[in-house]
Amino acid sequence: MSEETERARSGPGRDLTPLLAGAATAVGGFGAVLALVDSGSPLRGPFTLFFLLAAPAAAIAAALRGLEPFGRTVAAVAGAVVVNMLVAQGMLAVHRWSVRGGIVAVTAISALLLLLVLAGRLRGRDDAKAE
Repeated sequence: MSEETERARSGPGRDLTPLLAGAATAVGGFGAVLALVDSGSPLRGPFTLFFLLAAPAAAIAAALRGLEPFGRTVAAVAGAVVVNMLVAQGMLAVHRWSVRGGIVAVTAISALLLLLVLAGRLRGRDDAKAE
């Protein structure tokens, strides 16, 4: 590691990433809760939209770990839009459209994808230890 990269990592901004990730998780979770309880809050719409984009995007970004950051971001956001559209299309096709159902379906798909990625990484570690 060069001296320049060492200096770049040792600033006050290096601790900002976990804080921003925590804030994004809180905002997304709050948006999902507001939508599930059918709140009349003016924050419901923007926070729920943030959740619907951020939850699948985070799961897809975790699966695309090998890409460069910009490419991974673009692919994750595009994948999140695709997940949301497929959920909406599927719910409309079976005549079961509801806001709560959409939130639950997107949450389940995102959680399943994230769990599959984590299981794959753990299995990869076990295979590496066996060798």
